[in-house]
Amino acid sequence: MAELTLFFDGGCPLCAAEINQLRKRDRHQKIAFEDIFALDFKERFPYIDQVEADKVLHGELSDGRLIFGLDVTCLAWTLVGKSRWVRLLRWPVVKSISDVLYTFFARHRHRISRLIMGRRRCDGCAVTGQKK
Repeated sequence: MAELTLFFDGGCPLCAAEINQLRKRDRHQKIAFEDIFALDFKERFPYIDQVEADKVLHGELSDGRLIFGLDVTCLAWTLVGKSRWVRLLRWPVVKSISDVLYTFFARHRHRISRLIMGRRRCDGCAVTGQKK
């Protein structure tokens, strides 16, 4: 069983790129990746509000607790052995600033994707290993 289920937006180019990087590094399958826009998402995860999960990254721990935002990102990168560069985002002084920046990013990720990757959305971004 995975230590973290990460609920992501499979139509976001930036999100898909990060998920691909996490998948490559998740050699011990500690993370389960779930696209919140998968056709059967609502049936499989009725307790996850799809609209809210589209606004703020959601994660579920193996004990059923939900975590959100940068806590999900930091745990995911820690589980794949890359805690060194995300650990500082959870330091007390930095945490409040990074959480505000994350909220801004999450709200505007499609515009940011367009600036960085040339497109706001994609139909089923190529997420390695994703089941459709």
